Amino acid sequence: MTSVIQYYGTGRRKSASARVRLIPGTGQVAINGRTLDDYVGGRPGLKKNFESPIAAADAAGRFDMIVTVRGGGIVGQVGAIRHGIARALAEAAPQNRPALRVEGLLTRDPRVKERKKYGRKKARKRFQFSKR
Repeated sequence: MTSVIQYYGTGRRKSASARVRLIPGTGQVAINGRTLDDYVGGRPGLKKNFESPIAAADAAGRFDMIVTVRGGGIVGQVGAIRHGIARALAEAAPQNRPALRVEGLLTRDPRVKERKKYGRKKARKRFQFSKR
């Protein structure tokens, strides 16, 4: 049995978490068992966001990706996948790390939903004020 070299990366964004596995190959992508086009549907911005770490590391067509993602919505999930891919590419080829760092792909996006406060309708919105 031959051992295949694999690189792992975990990415997070909002409440989504993605585990990315890179295997040397032809560039096929499987996200929760679905293709990339099937997963993002007709949203080219999300596809471009997904492909940004691959372009920054100049790794197009060099790795097959198997992605498991949980939690959050589609935008948060694509952000988590992007973060995971960047981490896995940095592990696969350490010389790509500065290029990924300059693009901001290795930094976890800290923006999360703000909690609702008591005495307010939402996080910042107030209840309707009645003068009389």
